[in-house]
Amino acid sequence: MADVEAIARVCHDANRAWQIVTGDPAPSPPWDEAPQWQRDSAVDGVRHALNGASPEQMHQAWCDFKAAAGWTYGPVKDAAARTHPCLVPYAELDPAQHRKDDLFVAIVRALSPGI
Repeated sequence: MADVEAIARVCHDANRAWQIVTGDPAPSPPWDEAPQWQRDSAVDGVRHALNGASPEQMHQAWCDFKAAAGWTYGPVKDAAARTHPCLVPYAELDPAQHRKDDLFVAIVRALSPGI
């Protein structure tokens, strides 16, 4: 079985790079500086991807994970207020967010031979 945390680190850092390149006003911190809840979210995403989740299913699992932690939709990503603009159905995300989810799944698959 693949090292889930190691894959989560790569996915997190790729997501951070994606955020920077696409102009996200509040990109995630590097893995070693990320709060535990953020690392846990990446690990959860890797587990879903390892179980064959599609990018759309991955997004729904992420929304569920955030909602369980008290996050809600908000026009601005704000960890203190627990709001995030991507807490919407997958179909309502802009294409860049779809590609970010595709990237996450592709990384998991690339680092996990046999899935």
